[in-house]
Amino acid sequence: MFARLALCSRLPSRIRQSNACPVSIRAFSQAKFSLPRPHGKSFAHRSELKQAKRIVVKLGSAVVTRGDECGLALGRLASIVEQVAVLQNQGREMMIVTSGAVAFGKQRLRHEILLSQSVRQALHSGQNQLKEMSVPVLEARACAAAGQSGLMALYEAMFTQYSTCTAQILVTNLDFHDEQKRRNLNSTLHELLRMNIVPIINTNDAVVPPPVPNSDLQGVISIKDNDSLAARLAVEMKADLLIALSDVEGLYDSPPGTDDAKLIDIFYPGDQQSVKYGTKSRVGIGGMEAKVKAALWALQGGTSVVIANGTHPKVTGHVIADIVEGKKVGTFFSEVKPAGPTVEQQTEMARNAGRTLASLHPEQRAEIICCLAELLTEKKDEILSANRRDMELASASGLFSQPLINRLSLSTAKLNSLAIGLRQLSVSSRDSVGRVLRRTRVANNLELEQITVPIGVLLVIFESRPDCLPQVSALAIASGNALLLKGGKEAANTNRILHQLTQEALSIHGVADAIQLVSTREEVEDLCRLDKMIDLIIPRGSSQLVRDIQRAAKGIPVLGHSEGVCHVYIDSEASIDKAIDVVRDSKCDYPAACNAMETLLIHRDLLRTPIFDQIIDMLRTEHVKIHAGPRFASYLTFSPSEVKSLRTEYGDLECCIEVVDSMQDAVDHIHKYGSSHTDVIITENEDIAEQFLQQVDSACVFWNSSSRFADGYRFGLGAEVGISTARIHARGPVGLEGLLTTKWVLRGEGHTVADFSEQGSMKYLHENIPVPQGSFN
Repeated sequence: MFARLALCSRLPSRIRQSNACPVSIRAFSQAKFSLPRPHGKSFAHRSELKQAKRIVVKLGSAVVTRGDECGLALGRLASIVEQVAVLQNQGREMMIVTSGAVAFGKQRLRHEILLSQSVRQALHSGQNQLKEMSVPVLEARACAAAGQSGLMALYEAMFTQYSTCTAQILVTNLDFHDEQKRRNLNSTLHELLRMNIVPIINTNDAVVPPPVPNSDLQGVISIKDNDSLAARLAVEMKADLLIALSDVEGLYDSPPGTDDAKLIDIFYPGDQQSVKYGTKSRVGIGGMEAKVKAALWALQGGTSVVIANGTHPKVTGHVIADIVEGKKVGTFFSEVKPAGPTVEQQTEMARNAGRTLASLHPEQRAEIICCLAELLTEKKDEILSANRRDMELASASGLFSQPLINRLSLSTAKLNSLAIGLRQLSVSSRDSVGRVLRRTRVANNLELEQITVPIGVLLVIFESRPDCLPQVSALAIASGNALLLKGGKEAANTNRILHQLTQEALSIHGVADAIQLVSTREEVEDLCRLDKMIDLIIPRGSSQLVRDIQRAAKGIPVLGHSEGVCHVYIDSEASIDKAIDVVRDSKCDYPAACNAMETLLIHRDLLRTPIFDQIIDMLRTEHVKIHAGPRFASYLTFSPSEVKSLRTEYGDLECCIEVVDSMQDAVDHIHKYGSSHTDVIITENEDIAEQFLQQVDSACVFWNSSSRFADGYRFGLGAEVGISTARIHARGPVGLEGLLTTKWVLRGEGHTVADFSEQGSMKYLHENIPVPQGSFN
């Protein structure tokens, strides 16, 4: 077997194919050869990786082999094969550069040696008792020779499950330095790709000599390992993307596992001096420094590169697909360095400035908020001009619904209202950070305080509504929190000027960096993965946006509501005037708002009565489209269109009408189909109203008042970051209080827990100490 493999290795490039893919070597050598492309242009941003047509996937030794370095990690390999096959079947051209022959051969040779030793011992001893056997150190080239055929057979069997054909190519450094061999290799690979075959390439480790240090030719990378092989192949084949999978998350600025080591999201040529390399992986021969060198060479040749972890059990099953989708995975190598800071740098800047903001005197934070309120009115012409540009672009694009465009609109009245709310908030901000909530005398000369403190770094992601930016910014300032803002591109111009005004206000006390506007191409899902940098995510927008963020958030709490399915229930003892006024305001005042009525519940006794007719006439006058619930439709001969779902948030001049038998029936309906946002009862019966208020499990429950009152400004909170339907931390309109947490401060004089043991001299008192109103730490 070894002689046969040695003979095969003398060929410049050994090509094997499955029986299902009979391709002649002569056809490869006679195929038209295309010269290596000149230095092309790699992708500048991750989002462009979706356009990658030709992709090289490099599997490092640590990815392919088991932890004991003897045998292959079959489950991990199978998931990688599945991803490659799926991308191949999508019409992309996939190539694999793989390690693993040595590990696979080591497993086979160990098995053969142990088996032969056991047979010899049994023959010589004449007994079944075997002595302890030892396995000699195996030479790597012999292991590679023994493992190549088995490794390829495994790949072939796995890819066959996806109706994907493979072919094996073994290469050495000479195959690239010899012009004729290089041409043959190039034409072979092009022909395989043309025939929709996945080439599986490896260095011919059975004959390859040891790597020579610093042996790179001028402008050419030598093949010392599979990293350099993958880079050389990617450039030779004009690949769009090289994905190098290893056993680390990507490139760190210092060795992974060391203190303060940070994963580098995007690496640019010239950044090498900022990186301190560690040791190589447990089984590879290259190490991270070799990977970076190969990646930069490929990048210079026009191939984009991503280095990522191919061994993590939670991500291996989709790591390649995620990279091709442009998600923030591993380290992306780019030649285009953005003018501004990265989002990670913005977060760090915000956190540092946020700590200074939190340490300001309450009067100073209030002064910043008042300054922002003044700027909103002083600069209203500039703000409205930017907003008109956004409105025009959104309407012309045809990509946005009318409710979304309505939310985008600003007016003088809105800006004045915002300014009033901010001034109101500035007053309450004086009683926020550092407020003493409780004080306890634990023991003599040992006092404990619970005080309010900022949460940390907030990430607020919002769609359309630019008025959200100054509201949320003012709340962050009042609560001493750092803030990252990610607005929709449809409001880019308005958001930009509002953020500039916010930073202008912050600068009066030197904390302009505390609030950052993310304007890079960061995807929302990528931002939700910054769990070590962001403490709370607050989404403001459509129910789909909120659901997407709740799904994407990795270890970061999300504050918000996914839907605003608000109900108004008209009881049999309702006042006709109150009913008409409340329903009109709840639905028609601002239909796009999350606190607008979406379902009108009517007591069965009111059908075919004047109150019912007047409500229907009012809705028609206001051009509200009515959808009939199942029970309501059953009462009508010619009913409006029947509702598709009783859980619909229309966000427009539309609503559902449904019939219920009683107040309890209305409560049950709300609990089944509502979103725990805001629900209203209209009745003159106080007992019925109180039962409704007590039983409905929503963040806001109202009696004879519009659902539109569910708002931080209208509640006197000054502003709100949103409405929460959660049951932990904050619920309902979330204002200043919802952005604070607490910490415990203990003041002693050398106290120890041992002092309070049975043998100790001290006793716990746990006496509550009165806290004067407005007491601050």
